[in-house]
Amino acid sequence: MQTEAFQDLYKKYQDTENSPAAENIDKTIMRLQQPFTYYYFIQEFDENVGAVRVVDKGEKDTAKRISPIFVLPQYQRLGIAQKAIRMVEALHGSSNWELSTILQEKVNCRLYEKMGYRQTGKTEVITDKMTLVFYKKD
Repeated sequence: MQTEAFQDLYKKYQDTENSPAAENIDKTIMRLQQPFTYYYFIQEFDENVGAVRVVDKGEKDTAKRISPIFVLPQYQRLGIAQKAIRMVEALHGSSNWELSTILQEKVNCRLYEKMGYRQTGKTEVITDKMTLVFYKKD
Protein backbone atom coordinates (compact mmCIF):
# COMPACT_ATOMS: atom_id res chain seq x y z
CA MET A 1 0.00 0.00 0.00
CA GLN A 2 2.83 2.41 0.86
CA THR A 3 4.57 1.76 -2.46
CA GLU A 4 1.37 2.33 -4.41
CA ALA A 5 0.53 5.53 -2.54
CA PHE A 6 3.95 7.10 -3.16
CA GLN A 7 4.54 5.73 -6.67
CA ASP A 8 3.57 8.91 -8.56
CA LEU A 9 5.90 11.04 -6.42
CA TYR A 10 8.67 8.50 -6.89
CA LYS A 11 8.26 8.63 -10.67
CA LYS A 12 8.18 12.43 -10.63
CA TYR A 13 11.24 13.01 -8.42
CA GLN A 14 13.23 9.75 -8.80
CA ASP A 15 14.33 9.97 -5.15
CA THR A 16 15.59 6.48 -4.41
CA GLU A 17 17.18 7.53 -1.09
CA ASN A 18 14.13 8.98 0.69
CA SER A 19 10.97 7.92 -1.12
CA PRO A 20 8.70 5.59 0.85
CA ALA A 21 7.91 3.98 -2.53
CA ALA A 22 11.53 2.83 -2.77
CA GLU A 23 11.82 1.69 0.85
CA ASN A 24 12.70 -1.97 1.25
CA ILE A 25 10.62 -4.18 3.51
CA ASP A 26 13.42 -4.62 6.07
CA LYS A 27 13.55 -0.86 6.72
CA THR A 28 9.77 -0.70 7.05
CA ILE A 29 9.75 -3.59 9.53
CA MET A 30 12.59 -2.01 11.52
CA ARG A 31 10.64 1.25 11.84
CA LEU A 32 7.48 -0.58 12.86
CA GLN A 33 9.34 -2.40 15.63
CA GLN A 34 10.72 0.77 17.22
CA PRO A 35 9.25 1.09 20.72
CA PHE A 36 8.25 4.73 20.11
CA THR A 37 6.50 4.09 16.78
CA TYR A 38 2.74 3.89 16.44
CA TYR A 39 1.34 2.76 13.12
CA TYR A 40 -2.31 3.17 12.23
CA PHE A 41 -4.24 2.01 9.21
CA ILE A 42 -6.57 4.60 7.75
CA GLN A 43 -9.92 3.00 7.06
CA GLU A 44 -12.70 4.36 4.92
CA PHE A 45 -15.48 2.56 3.09
CA ASP A 46 -14.79 -0.52 5.26
CA GLU A 47 -11.30 -1.01 3.86
CA ASN A 48 -7.72 0.11 4.46
CA VAL A 49 -7.08 3.12 2.24
CA GLY A 50 -3.85 4.38 3.78
CA ALA A 51 -1.76 4.54 6.91
CA VAL A 52 0.02 6.94 9.22
CA ARG A 53 3.08 6.41 11.35
CA VAL A 54 3.52 8.48 14.50
CA VAL A 55 6.84 8.78 16.31
CA ASP A 56 6.03 9.62 19.93
CA LYS A 57 8.77 9.10 22.47
CA GLY A 58 6.45 10.22 25.25
CA GLU A 59 8.84 12.96 26.36
CA LYS A 60 7.34 16.36 27.18
CA ASP A 61 10.01 18.37 25.37
CA THR A 62 10.32 16.08 22.34
CA ALA A 63 8.02 16.78 19.40
CA LYS A 64 5.87 14.01 18.02
CA ARG A 65 6.37 13.32 14.32
CA ILE A 66 4.11 12.17 11.49
CA SER A 67 6.27 10.17 9.09
CA PRO A 68 4.84 9.04 6.78
CA ILE A 69 1.14 9.51 6.18
CA PHE A 70 -0.35 8.25 2.95
CA VAL A 71 -3.66 7.57 1.24
CA LEU A 72 -4.06 5.42 -1.85
CA PRO A 73 -4.39 7.55 -5.01
CA GLN A 74 -8.03 6.66 -5.70
CA TYR A 75 -9.01 7.93 -2.22
CA GLN A 76 -6.98 11.15 -2.21
CA ARG A 77 -8.65 14.57 -2.05
CA LEU A 78 -11.62 13.24 -0.09
CA GLY A 79 -10.59 14.68 3.30
CA ILE A 80 -9.33 11.31 4.52
CA ALA A 81 -5.84 12.54 5.45
CA GLN A 82 -7.36 15.42 7.42
CA LYS A 83 -9.48 13.00 9.43
CA ALA A 84 -6.46 10.77 10.05
CA ILE A 85 -4.37 13.69 11.29
CA ARG A 86 -7.17 14.77 13.64
CA MET A 87 -7.41 11.24 14.99
CA VAL A 88 -3.69 10.82 15.72
CA GLU A 89 -3.61 14.26 17.31
CA ALA A 90 -6.55 13.24 19.51
CA LEU A 91 -4.70 10.06 20.52
CA HIS A 92 -1.26 11.60 21.09
CA GLY A 93 -2.10 15.20 22.02
CA SER A 94 -2.87 18.13 19.76
CA SER A 95 0.33 20.12 20.29
CA ASN A 96 4.08 19.75 19.75
CA TRP A 97 4.10 18.04 16.34
CA GLU A 98 6.49 18.14 13.41
CA LEU A 99 6.61 16.74 9.90
CA SER A 100 8.19 17.36 6.53
CA THR A 101 6.92 17.22 2.98
CA ILE A 102 7.99 18.11 -0.53
CA LEU A 103 7.92 21.88 -1.00
CA GLN A 104 6.96 21.53 -4.66
CA GLU A 105 3.82 19.52 -3.75
CA LYS A 106 1.51 22.44 -3.02
CA VAL A 107 -1.51 20.21 -2.25
CA ASN A 108 0.46 18.55 0.57
CA CYS A 109 1.66 21.90 1.90
CA ARG A 110 -1.91 23.29 1.89
CA LEU A 111 -3.17 20.21 3.74
CA TYR A 112 -0.70 20.63 6.59
CA GLU A 113 -1.18 24.39 6.77
CA LYS A 114 -4.96 23.90 6.87
CA MET A 115 -4.41 21.52 9.82
CA GLY A 116 -2.52 24.22 11.76
CA TYR A 117 1.07 23.31 10.87
CA ARG A 118 3.45 26.18 10.10
CA GLN A 119 6.68 26.16 8.14
CA THR A 120 9.71 26.35 10.43
CA GLY A 121 11.91 28.06 7.84
CA LYS A 122 14.07 24.96 7.52
CA THR A 123 14.38 23.33 4.10
CA GLU A 124 16.57 20.58 2.72
CA VAL A 125 17.42 20.39 -0.97
CA ILE A 126 17.25 16.75 -2.07
CA THR A 127 17.64 17.24 -5.84
CA ASP A 128 17.44 20.19 -8.21
CA LYS A 129 13.71 19.42 -8.56
CA MET A 130 12.85 18.47 -4.98
CA THR A 131 13.17 20.27 -1.65
CA LEU A 132 11.86 19.12 1.71
CA VAL A 133 10.12 21.73 3.82
CA PHE A 134 9.71 21.29 7.57
CA TYR A 135 6.58 22.04 9.55
CA LYS A 136 5.73 22.38 13.25
CA LYS A 137 2.50 22.60 15.19
CA ASP A 138 2.78 24.00 18.71
